[in-house]
Amino acid sequence: MTQAEKEQDNGKDKEKERDREKEKEQQRGVKRPIAPPAIPEPPQEQIQSNFVVVIHPGSRTLRIGRATDTLPVTVPHVIARRHKQSGQPRYEDAWLLREGLNKPESNEQRQNGLKMVDQAIWSKKMSNGVRRTPVSADQARAYNCQIRPAVLDSSSRVKWTNTTHHPPYLVGEEALYVNPTDCYNIHWPVVRGQLNVHAGPGGSLTAVLADLETIWSHVIQKHLEIPLKDLKYYRCILLVPDIYNRQHIKEVVNMLLLNIGFSAIIVHQESVCATFGSGLSSACVVDVGDQKTSICCVEDGVSHRNSRLCLAYGGSDVTRTFFWLLQRAGFPYRDCQLSNRLDCQLLQHLKETFCHLDQDISGLQDHEFQTRFPEAPALLYQVRLGDEKLQAPMGLFYPTTFGIVGQKMSSLQFRSQGDSEDPHDEHYLLATQSKQDQSSKSAADRKAISRPSGCLEGEMSSQGGTGDLSDLPRSCGSGGGGMQGETELGAAHGESLMGAGEVEEPVSAHLSRKTAIMSQFESKALGLDKAVLHSIDCCASDETKRKMYSSILVVGGGLMFHGVQEFLLHRIINKMPPSFRRLVDNVEVVTRPKDMDPRLISWKGGAVLACLDTTQEMWIHQREWHRFGVRMLRERAAFVW
Repeated sequence: MTQAEKEQDNGKDKEKERDREKEKEQQRGVKRPIAPPAIPEPPQEQIQSNFVVVIHPGSRTLRIGRATDTLPVTVPHVIARRHKQSGQPRYEDAWLLREGLNKPESNEQRQNGLKMVDQAIWSKKMSNGVRRTPVSADQARAYNCQIRPAVLDSSSRVKWTNTTHHPPYLVGEEALYVNPTDCYNIHWPVVRGQLNVHAGPGGSLTAVLADLETIWSHVIQKHLEIPLKDLKYYRCILLVPDIYNRQHIKEVVNMLLLNIGFSAIIVHQESVCATFGSGLSSACVVDVGDQKTSICCVEDGVSHRNSRLCLAYGGSDVTRTFFWLLQRAGFPYRDCQLSNRLDCQLLQHLKETFCHLDQDISGLQDHEFQTRFPEAPALLYQVRLGDEKLQAPMGLFYPTTFGIVGQKMSSLQFRSQGDSEDPHDEHYLLATQSKQDQSSKSAADRKAISRPSGCLEGEMSSQGGTGDLSDLPRSCGSGGGGMQGETELGAAHGESLMGAGEVEEPVSAHLSRKTAIMSQFESKALGLDKAVLHSIDCCASDETKRKMYSSILVVGGGLMFHGVQEFLLHRIINKMPPSFRRLVDNVEVVTRPKDMDPRLISWKGGAVLACLDTTQEMWIHQREWHRFGVRMLRERAAFVW
């Protein structure tokens, strides 16, 4: 017998011995640990940050770049699309104009707001302890009405975008400088932080998504120099507003993964990314954009749902108010029109250059500005201004100054309406709560409610004796369920609208009450300082509130005025609840963390997110999205979807 045969026999003998041992153990009743089958771990691929593109879409500006870039590419978030047929009427989305400005009450409301602004300016003393002397618009007007512009050298004249080769679309700066006589429609696909879906041309959801896809693809190819065919090697981080439309986010993710062709995506909220970008663990994030202002309390990378608040005003409303104040003061550029996009650009620049929130700057001052438009010589204007430069940005604290009537001005976090592609959402979880829990609760409630009224038993029998909590208020007509709903709403202003209140009162009564309270709240235009206090007050614990007061982070481009830090701090401290003045050691407003541009902080936070190890499980891959769709957002999003 060879050596190999001997070894084979020995192996067989050992196997037989092991089998006999197992049989004996089974007879003795010994339980052996069950070893799980070895499943090879999928290798964790190392994600390279230079293959991650961070996209922060704003209402007026798109910021996009690789996670390794120091600064993102910043382009106007606008597209010009060529008419498909000749003779088609021209259409252009408004920039500074909006609904609710031309109502009969608008001017009266504007004047009332201005009176409150003037009162606030007068009541706050300057740093030397003296009250400001108000400057009337008439003093500036007498000078400005005499001004005539000086003609500058016309060699560096601005030109309209060249459209002789009839491009089907133009993006960014090129779209802004399309000649109004050319056959192009101008679209801004995002307005007030949401997709700009409207009844006019190019306002359908499909058209808006097509505009977004075209703009983003164009910028990726032209500015980031990434061919679209190579995007299968790239991942994407998309920043979304704190209060978002689920249907819209779903469609945008679908477009990025399936149409543009990124291999994977992470969706995260702007406010949380702002804390990452600024290096703060917790903060009350005040994001003032061009079209909307959002406020949210973020603690350790989690956005508190109850504290989210969106106000339908921003930097463009300040610009429009500044123009109104300039006109009162005899603005020397008399052809300026809010319907002209180049004039809007000029007014935006004048606001950023002249406006401030520094109480110490007072009296009449002389300024100059230039106008450079295609087919016109460059002109130099002199202008004398007084309080207008302070009154306009104070409109953010007294929004009636904007003169917007009959519009929804405040939005809170609303609950999901459900999605047919995501059957196991929160509605499903509510509906399938343990019957045992519900029956035990109803039994406890039956004991608690006094028997003599007799209403409970009668109604229960008529309902078939189900013992469901939802039957209690219908039977007794007691105000208990209603009161609880009110308390929840008072505390969280709509957060728990479909929570405990839903279980305890008829749906129709509950919804009508919810609608009434929400519409009352939404018509109010809260000032920025009051909105910050409201958001912080909605936090659950005093400890969290204390953290938020000691770290108020201001980001976005709508509040970049000289003196804003001291001004906002003064207003917050003056309006804080007295109980918190004793608890909070130091109220702090942060406007330029790490000396960064506040407009780029959220984008920077998205870039930081790409480098964190903890985010690796948040990626939604293209194949997963193809198979499971919107369910992946509920499973992988870092916030409650």
